[in-house]
Amino acid sequence: MDFNMKKLASDAGIFFTRAVQFTEEKFGQAEKTELDAHFENLLARADSTKNWTEKILRQTEVLLQPNPSARVEEFLYEKLDRKVPSRVTNGELLAQYMAEAASELGPTTPYGKTLIKVAEAEKRLGAAERDFIHTASINFLTPLRNFLEGDWKTISKERRLLQNRRLDLDACKARLKKAKAAEAKATVGVLLALCPLALVGAEQELRVAQTEFDRQAEVTRLLLEGISSTHVNHLRCLHEFVESQTTYYAQCYRHMLDLQKQLGRFPGTFVGTTEPASPPLSSTSPTTTAATMPAALRLEEVAPPASGTRKARVLYDYEAADSSELALLADELITVYSLPGMDPDWLIGERGNKKGKVPVTYLELLS
Repeated sequence: MDFNMKKLASDAGIFFTRAVQFTEEKFGQAEKTELDAHFENLLARADSTKNWTEKILRQTEVLLQPNPSARVEEFLYEKLDRKVPSRVTNGELLAQYMAEAASELGPTTPYGKTLIKVAEAEKRLGAAERDFIHTASINFLTPLRNFLEGDWKTISKERRLLQNRRLDLDACKARLKKAKAAEAKATVGVLLALCPLALVGAEQELRVAQTEFDRQAEVTRLLLEGISSTHVNHLRCLHEFVESQTTYYAQCYRHMLDLQKQLGRFPGTFVGTTEPASPPLSSTSPTTTAATMPAALRLEEVAPPASGTRKARVLYDYEAADSSELALLADELITVYSLPGMDPDWLIGERGNKKGKVPVTYLELLS
C-alpha cells in the first residue's frame, strides 16, 4: 500500500512537472527542444498518410455501400466480432421485382417477356456487384483499416511517449539553468555549500533525461520511416482495387451488351420512335423472320417500294446474326422500309449497295 501511494505521488509529480513545462512553452516562458528537420518531415508525412488514408477508406466504403444505415450496421457487426449477414444488392432486388411483375402481368406478353430478360440481366449485374464488393473489401479496405487500427496506433503511442520524454528533458534543462543561476548568486554560508550539490543533482537528471529522450526518438524515427513500406503496400492494394473494378465493369458491359442483343431480336421491344409497336403476327426470331417473307424472294432481289421508305439513325452497334441481316454502326444513317408479311419488329435496311434485315429497336426513325 505504501509502495502504491509512493508511486502515485511520484506519477502525480511527473505529470505536474510536464504540465508546467508545457504551459510555460505555450506562453513563451520556457525553452523547447526542437526536433531536426528530417524528423519533422517524417512526422508531417506520417500525419498526411493517416489523414488521406482515412478519407480514402471512408469514401471507398461509401462507393461500395451508399446506404449509411447499412454501413453503420456492418460497422457494429465488425466491432462485435460477428459475421455480417448477406445483403441483397440493389440489382438483385430490382431483378426480383421485375420477375414478379412479369409473372403477374403475363410472362407470355411482349412486356412480360422483356421484363424476364431484363430481370435476368439485373440479377447477373447484382451478382457481379456482390463479387466486386467482396474482393474490394478484402484486397483494399482491409489493409487500409489494418494500418489505421494497428500501425498508426503504435506510432501515435510512441509519439506521445516521445513528447513526454521531451517535456522531461526540457524540465531538467530548466532546473539545471536555475541551479547554475543560484550558484552564481550564492556567496556565503550554507547556500554556497548546497549549490554544488543541487547543480550535480540537476546535471545527473539531465543526463538520464537526455538518454531516455534519444532512445525514444530513435524508436519513433524507425516507426516513422516504416511509412515508406506502408506506401508500397497501399500501392499494391490500389492496383488490386483497380483490377477488381475493371473486372466488375467489364462484366457489367458484357451483361448489358448481351441484353441489348437479346432485346434487339425480341418481339414487342420497340425503341427510338413515338409510333406504337404493332402486335407481332407470329412468334419470331432471327432464324424464323425470313419465313414471314415470300419463300421464293431473296433479299438481293427485293426492290424498295415506290413510296414508304424512311431514313433512320442507328442507335447502337449491331452485329448481324446471319447473311440475311445488315450489320449496323451507331449514329450512321440508313434507308429502311417494310415488306408485306414482315414481322413488325424488323425492317429492310439499305446502306449503299448492301441490304438486309435490321431490328427496329436499334433505330430512330427520322422521316
